[in-house]
Amino acid sequence: MQEFLSYINKISPIENETIEELQKLFKPLSLKKNDFFVREGEYAQKLGFLKKGIVRAFFLNKEGKEYTKQFFVDLSIIGAYTSLLTKQPNKIAQQALTDCEILVADFSDIEKRYNKFHDLERLGRKIAEFYFLEKEQKEIEMALLDADKRYLIFREKFPTVETIIPQYYIASYLGISPTQLSRIRRKMNNS
Repeated sequence: MQEFLSYINKISPIENETIEELQKLFKPLSLKKNDFFVREGEYAQKLGFLKKGIVRAFFLNKEGKEYTKQFFVDLSIIGAYTSLLTKQPNKIAQQALTDCEILVADFSDIEKRYNKFHDLERLGRKIAEFYFLEKEQKEIEMALLDADKRYLIFREKFPTVETIIPQYYIASYLGISPTQLSRIRRKMNNS
């Protein structure tokens, strides 16, 4: 729990009373590799703090091709945020790529406390702002940068992920084929 509290205090400091309330709400959860935190089509209910492991957010197109939207690594917030906010079925699955340790809480329990704990509401807003900015940055990278540059950004952002997860997930995240990723990696390793 201490890692979680340190993490959120860096985003937006919270009062001791709020910390005590959060400690009541968040419970440990373990996911095994390939387990889902939330599936496509489900109504999301949980918000999580990933203490250890790697989670992939992805969706399928009409032809069944997977697109990796995001990777979450140690010390990050996970959850099907759009589904949590809209109360609509989730469209982006989140699956463990390694064994994971997570702290989870019912999102509705957190929302119910916003009126009493304004620092918690501010924290929620700051987390939403962070993910909005991150999403916009990735959209800009996908539109304006070539695959080589996107790969370098990926390696910088997720330095430990590449040796742990299948390369086709990374290729999907970068919007390229696994063959193209192999060529880029080979070219970079030979330079």
